[in-house]
Amino acid sequence: MNPATFKSSLAQDDPPQVEPVLQALWYAAKGDWHQAHRLVQDEESAEAAWVHAHLHRIEGDLGNAGYWYRRAGRPRSNAPIPAEWDEIVATLIGP
Repeated sequence: MNPATFKSSLAQDDPPQVEPVLQALWYAAKGDWHQAHRLVQDEESAEAAWVHAHLHRIEGDLGNAGYWYRRAGRPRSNAPIPAEWDEIVATLIGP
């Protein structure tokens, strides 16, 4: 799977069979913030923390997002939400 294929899967009713952090991004793009959050809230990886930070940016809770960016070892993003989503997907899936 590549980022374009992942993005095109948003037209489907169910997420592709990918790891939970990518499923969380899929649900976030579909507007299901709560399901996305459930998928990453108990994960310990830096990748999950990055997605968790992104979700709290979507929510508008920038303080909480900052905590999760620190846990991910990533700088706080100022990019538009869709651009950050694309960046995370590209990084997690690869080219």
